[in-house]
Amino acid sequence: MVVAVTGGSGRLGAAVVEHLLGEGTDVLLLDRQVPAPPAPGDPEPPPERGRLLAVRTDLTDYGQVVGALGAVDDRHDGVEAVVHLAAVPAPGLVPNAALFANNVPSTFNVLEAARALGVRRVVWASSETVLGLPFDTPPPYAPVDEDYAPRPESTYSLGKVLEEELARQHARWRADARFVGLRFSNVTTPADYPGFEAWQDDPARRRWNLWGYIDARDGAQAVRRALSVPDDAVDGVEVCVVANADTVMRTPSAELMALEFPGVPLTRELGEHETLLSIDRARRVLGYDPQHSWRDARA
Repeated sequence: MVVAVTGGSGRLGAAVVEHLLGEGTDVLLLDRQVPAPPAPGDPEPPPERGRLLAVRTDLTDYGQVVGALGAVDDRHDGVEAVVHLAAVPAPGLVPNAALFANNVPSTFNVLEAARALGVRRVVWASSETVLGLPFDTPPPYAPVDEDYAPRPESTYSLGKVLEEELARQHARWRADARFVGLRFSNVTTPADYPGFEAWQDDPARRRWNLWGYIDARDGAQAVRRALSVPDDAVDGVEVCVVANADTVMRTPSAELMALEFPGVPLTRELGEHETLLSIDRARRVLGYDPQHSWRDARA
């Protein structure tokens, strides 16, 4: 099986690529910056590990996307699935129009190329931001979930909302295909965990995303599960919030809500440090089960 991963050189993308390779999947990495191909004499990967195939690709160019996914000499003869992670990854990094002109057309190109080539499974990175981040307007309830309408508060988030709608319409056109959008929380790695101490005495510093995070390794797990979920578990398109099972804080979750969002109702009794970005749908539909926590890294 060959799975294309766009943005495979990014923080989450690198974790996804490594996870899939470790599972024995051949990965076609598509990005503007890609690793050099193996040199003659380099050791072969162990047989249980997948092959890394890398092709430099500008995803804003539809022709390049079709060409990269369809077949590339000396690399591959086609892909079975696409994981689309490439994007300007946050608001404010480039001017708004430049961000929109990169992110939304890239997603359209991936979806359209998948349709043209008959690729039946597309997993793409949506974002927690569609839930209303930075929650200057409080959320309607907590834990927040996928059941209320998107509330984009930035150009980045607006683009993610439009990309979700693009996927819904492509799913309507393609009864044989399945699309899974993952609304990832703030992507972190173990190297980030010592920095969590900085806001323990001031919960307001992390209220902007209800104190959520996603360990990149658990993000990679969610991608793998989205690739392998049975067709009958997805009604054309499915969108799931993907976060870790706990918050970034030592303060209990209910106390955090009472301090920072006193008027927001809780829909259930919360575990001590339970995430306020509900992962119930990801657990139910994908079988997602977070395995990593910053608390374990501190132990």
